[in-house]
Amino acid sequence: MTSKSRRGSAAQPDPGRDDVADAEAQVCVTCAAVGQPASARVLFAVVDARGALARGLGAASSTRLAAGMYQVVFDQDVSSAAYVGTVGLTGGTGVAQLGGIAVAGRTGILNAVFVQTYAGNGTSADRAFHLAVLA
Repeated sequence: MTSKSRRGSAAQPDPGRDDVADAEAQVCVTCAAVGQPASARVLFAVVDARGALARGLGAASSTRLAAGMYQVVFDQDVSSAAYVGTVGLTGGTGVAQLGGIAVAGRTGILNAVFVQTYAGNGTSADRAFHLAVLA
């Protein structure tokens, strides 16, 4: 079976049996090199501008703390994780408002991430966002 990209370019070739076996052999090989256990997880949360959790994986809750400030709680310790955030809509279509985002571990809560969102001019503003946590 082949698939086309969204842009309609040439289809990807099907992977061969050796390609699949080689890829499966690499599962979490890189985890040990960086001190990550084989149980390392990629967690995510999609949060609306009011602070409500729209969906996620490993995300337990989200809260709007103040204008443009949010707390996202996960089901495990994420204090040693990497965080990646982007302003984005909660649905599957459309374009998010212009803005920025900053993410950091939540002070005093090992299983939470602090998120601050900004308007295009740099002032704090409520924005929907996507947060990935590499734990």
